[in-house]
Amino acid sequence: MLQRFLQFLGLGLSLASVSRSAVLVDFQVAQPPPLPQDAEQCTIQILERTFGNSYGDPEIVQYTPPTDCGPVGSWAGISLNFTVTSNGTQYDRLGIFTFQNVEIWRTSTPEPTYDGIIWTYLKDVTRYTPLFSEPGTFILELDNIIETGLNGQYATTLHATFYASSAAHPPAPRANTIIPVTTLANNTGDDASVPPIFSLNVTVPQNAVQIYAELYASGNGDEEFWYYNTANEYLSDLPSGTTYGNGPFREVRMLVDGQVAGVAFPYAVIFTGGIIPSSWQPITSYGALDLPTYFIDLTPFVPVLADGQPHNISIDVVSAETDHAINDNWYVSGNLQVVTDPSSKPTTGKITVYDVQPYAQTSTTGSVGANGDVNVTVSATRSIHIESEIVSGSGQYTYVTWTQNLEYSNTQYYLDDTYVQNVAQTATGSFLSTHNGVVSLSDQFSYPLYINLTLLNSEGTEFSAVFDHSYNRNSLPSPFILGSTIAEHQYATGFFVISSEGNYGNGTNNNTFSYVDLKGNTYYRTVDAALDNITYDQISGSLATGNTFEFPTFNPLAHLSVTIPRLPGGRQTKFGN
Repeated sequence: MLQRFLQFLGLGLSLASVSRSAVLVDFQVAQPPPLPQDAEQCTIQILERTFGNSYGDPEIVQYTPPTDCGPVGSWAGISLNFTVTSNGTQYDRLGIFTFQNVEIWRTSTPEPTYDGIIWTYLKDVTRYTPLFSEPGTFILELDNIIETGLNGQYATTLHATFYASSAAHPPAPRANTIIPVTTLANNTGDDASVPPIFSLNVTVPQNAVQIYAELYASGNGDEEFWYYNTANEYLSDLPSGTTYGNGPFREVRMLVDGQVAGVAFPYAVIFTGGIIPSSWQPITSYGALDLPTYFIDLTPFVPVLADGQPHNISIDVVSAETDHAINDNWYVSGNLQVVTDPSSKPTTGKITVYDVQPYAQTSTTGSVGANGDVNVTVSATRSIHIESEIVSGSGQYTYVTWTQNLEYSNTQYYLDDTYVQNVAQTATGSFLSTHNGVVSLSDQFSYPLYINLTLLNSEGTEFSAVFDHSYNRNSLPSPFILGSTIAEHQYATGFFVISSEGNYGNGTNNNTFSYVDLKGNTYYRTVDAALDNITYDQISGSLATGNTFEFPTFNPLAHLSVTIPRLPGGRQTKFGN
């Protein structure tokens, strides 16, 4: 096995006496928060915690707003700095930040090395200003397990920086209130596990005039590689244990009193322990440290929700199967960002158009070759059109039109007796909401994904993969959240060996990233990595700091001991340790 690994690297050298002593600096390619660096800033520490055996034991702290950066709630912006170190052997873990019962950030951990890793991620949380303006409970759930073979702990620190407003930097636009659509547990992460459908009764202020919903959703367990799950119609044509059923199509739905109000076709985040862990060192897959969220306009439902009575808000995830079933499980949550009228009088109005089907239109086709090759394609289209008339308590008339048009296609190729497992997936869509003809929310996205996974021996202990993944999104989430255009293309490769002497692998990771927002901020980065080393890094744009960071270098022959990777369909259960 070692000989094969060296040949794959193109190196005829011995691993004897090769060591790694530097700490690996992991990162996700992303723009810095577009916040005013010349504004007065105040930074507070929110929490510090080492997550060892922390399963079911989140960090819970009490937050008090700072008062030394101008009047509370008047800030020009807020950012979070999450810095983590770890060393040893450990799986990647999901992290859920919950504040005032609202999920405000979903992240995950890179997998550590023996000599250690460190990463820092800066996140713009300005849209949650109403939460940060009040004292309350702040929770980080990071379920980690220490046991034989898993000794890595995650030492975390979270700081918040508040940017004082001024004439040059006015207070950031904001909702008047944020309503959680979560479990409301307030003693752990408030995300809900589906299936079954998650529902919560909420009461909206009677003077609400706009409502924008934010959705968090990510696959876990048998749904981590949901895009590799095969349609049930063809599952029996594959050897047992090749993959899971219930197909690859996933739609996240939000319902109001049982009526579909909006949907999302999710981006496929590959966590750092997924498929080829060495492909995601030191550059993680896009979204691994900051999972994308999805916005829909619930304003058409204001005439229903603003009656002073509790109404049911539900979130679920459905498939293209006839029963729309998925496997266990997805973690979901949401929040409603509500704008109220200055008048205390109730808002009135009516829904005038509701053209929405309960589920997307889907189709499944496939073929089974005489040689056993199986090809399966699942396609879907979705259209939503809702219109409403709204009259505020102060007499303002607003006509709202909310539309969504989405398309999806996933083709899976099981070749060479399933030694080769390929997926080619596309998800595209266009969301648009206008209030009296003025755009209030828009989202145009394209998430192409191609993966070639090839087993290199009959035991399944050696395998390689190629990843070609893009996140293209032009989004205005709401009138009070800065709109931006992001284009990220990631091309990664890797090779991995599972061995009783220690698991090891290699990888390359090439990224081209661009960010432009409606305030004119820009950020461009082209960065490549190979064998844990940064081989090229070019950064430009108005958000570029101008500071250069010298990444540590590593001997490419250093032997890493890492966990067994997770593969689609639970294939790793065939492998030895």
